[in-house]
Amino acid sequence: MKTVTEYFGCDVFSASVMKERLPAETYAELERTLETGHRLDLDVANVIANAMNDWAIEKGATHYTHWFQPLTGVTAEKHDSFITPTKDGGIIMEFSGKELVKGESDASSFPSGGLRATFEARGYTAWDPTSFAFIKDGVLCIPTAFCSYGGDALDKKTPLLRSMEAINKQTLRILKLFGNTDVVSVKTTVGPEQEYFLVDKDVFNKRKDLVYTGRTLFGGKPPKGQELDDHYYGAIKPRVQAFMAELDEELWRLGVLAKTEHNEAAPAQHELAPIYATTNIATDHNQITMEAMQKIAKKHGMVCLLHEKPFAGVNGSGKHNNWSISTNTGTNLLEPGETPAENAQFLLFLCAVIKAVDDYQDLLRISIASAGNDHRLGAQEAPPAIVSMFLGEELNAVLDAIENDESYGSKEKEVLKVGVHVLPRFPKDSTDRNRTSPFAFTGNKFEFRMLGSSASVAGPNTTLNTAVAEVLSQFADELENAESFDSAIEALIKRVIKEHKRIIFNGNGYDDAWVKEAEKRGLLNLKSTPDCLPYMLHKKNIDLYTKHGVYSEAEIKAHYEIKNEKYCKYLNIEALTMIDMTKKDILPCVSRQVSELTATILAKRAVGEYIDTTYEEAVAKELSGLSKEAFGAVNELEKLSREVKEIKESDAAAMFYKNRIIPVMEHLRFAVDCAEALCPTDKWCYPSYGELLFSVR
Repeated sequence: MKTVTEYFGCDVFSASVMKERLPAETYAELERTLETGHRLDLDVANVIANAMNDWAIEKGATHYTHWFQPLTGVTAEKHDSFITPTKDGGIIMEFSGKELVKGESDASSFPSGGLRATFEARGYTAWDPTSFAFIKDGVLCIPTAFCSYGGDALDKKTPLLRSMEAINKQTLRILKLFGNTDVVSVKTTVGPEQEYFLVDKDVFNKRKDLVYTGRTLFGGKPPKGQELDDHYYGAIKPRVQAFMAELDEELWRLGVLAKTEHNEAAPAQHELAPIYATTNIATDHNQITMEAMQKIAKKHGMVCLLHEKPFAGVNGSGKHNNWSISTNTGTNLLEPGETPAENAQFLLFLCAVIKAVDDYQDLLRISIASAGNDHRLGAQEAPPAIVSMFLGEELNAVLDAIENDESYGSKEKEVLKVGVHVLPRFPKDSTDRNRTSPFAFTGNKFEFRMLGSSASVAGPNTTLNTAVAEVLSQFADELENAESFDSAIEALIKRVIKEHKRIIFNGNGYDDAWVKEAEKRGLLNLKSTPDCLPYMLHKKNIDLYTKHGVYSEAEIKAHYEIKNEKYCKYLNIEALTMIDMTKKDILPCVSRQVSELTATILAKRAVGEYIDTTYEEAVAKELSGLSKEAFGAVNELEKLSREVKEIKESDAAAMFYKNRIIPVMEHLRFAVDCAEALCPTDKWCYPSYGELLFSVR
């Protein structure tokens, strides 16, 4: 049996494999591309393709696919075999550089937000050499970007790569001012922690809502939930442990740095955290991780739920996005240093992030918006919808000292001046963690905690990269023209702290007082997806993306349409599922129970007047009332579901769902959940929350 070190990355056409199989000059050219983004020419691509072809076939692969990430939020692939016919009627197995670099796919069947019409079908996939190819289920998967015939981005990878180029360009300008001439490239890094639920497959299959929507649309809390905190970090059940072991092996074979796994707070909830990787690779790896989780869970008789709120009243599932900036020389630019120059550099990048989060809080909220995540934000340890930053007491005290020209720490210390007097080194973990903060500094990185568990991390990181790139651009413009660099940087940092400290909040994000305080500070509280999406089309946001070449104006408007349409489609499926479950299963179930109770009442009365029927009469009456209430609500839901189809504009339809349909769905759920509580467990039409949450034993 091979050890992990022997098989790790064995199914990846990695740098070490390429170095071994490629001519030295070809590998050097590829290295230059990976380091600086230099474009590969076709001759080099042909050499790489031949080596990749030989390697994949040796590994048993028979097909290849351009593996891409369309705007559906999941991955897509079209398999082509390596076979090529020969003149004598045989075949050879080959793969050309042209096939490696470029592919073609139907672009009309993926979300495009109006960028493509149905009759405009042609779309292209383009090889991303910064993310290594890999073999999955006997197929060579080549990570690619996806664009339309006209060059519009139709995927999540292309804007992410553009944003990484933008922040690289602007960061290099800043580093040059500090004399860091040896740095030739800068990359953002991410470690996305993935939360998920595991439920028994047989129990799952009995719940139409889980099957169709990924979350429970009905169901009351069981007597025991997460109140005792006994599941969090608890002993992992053997069945789950077997799943985790197989998941680790598959991910490790694919080069995914799966590191930490444990039980999360809610029953049946778990988490997997990887080691950090370049943002582009981390995004690819997270997509691989989610796919592997769902596939392997089924092999173990379970279903992996990635919905943000599969169960009401217990923890939802998020994806904590640990983000930082690093140079090719190995320096983390968010790591506090020990010398005055390092301190000034750290504080400048810290202030860039502070200003970016404040200036573009609306875009960060939009980047994590979805119908599923709307259920999660602001409850059970998920951060609120108000974007704010947590820095901790020590770092906050340093910023206060700079702003007010005061000493930091003991009275003997000199007045704190950036880059002139010694700034104390900030030890890691010098402050507590804040689990209610949407955007928290955690030592040498920021943890963006608002992401939903099912979402790609590409969108939020594209926004974050671009916002920080813009602020660094502003900083560079100011500092490059300064007469005195030291004076200018000190004034700049002090000004940014003063103008943007409103975004910094170290307290309890769940406290009602914070909502009032945030409003007083002028921070946005965009509670739902339809509330925040209109900000996407504000001029400052369009200008941001177009200035740095991350999105064109047409692409921004397309994304706006897609997000509205996706919200409406999810809510439509949920509404139709509730209608189906209520009319076909729930109301007949309640009716049968009322009939049984009525029959019992009549039978008791036939025996004699002294037989008490108080219980049966009370429950029958209450169930009859709830049945009437549910019937009225489901009919209203049907009516509204027809009405919304007449609304042509996607944003108006989204608002209709939020303001008119969701309240009726909630009313219907309340009536049904009350009815479930009155019916015998063996007579109810669906497995209960208790059965679902404790189904894996």
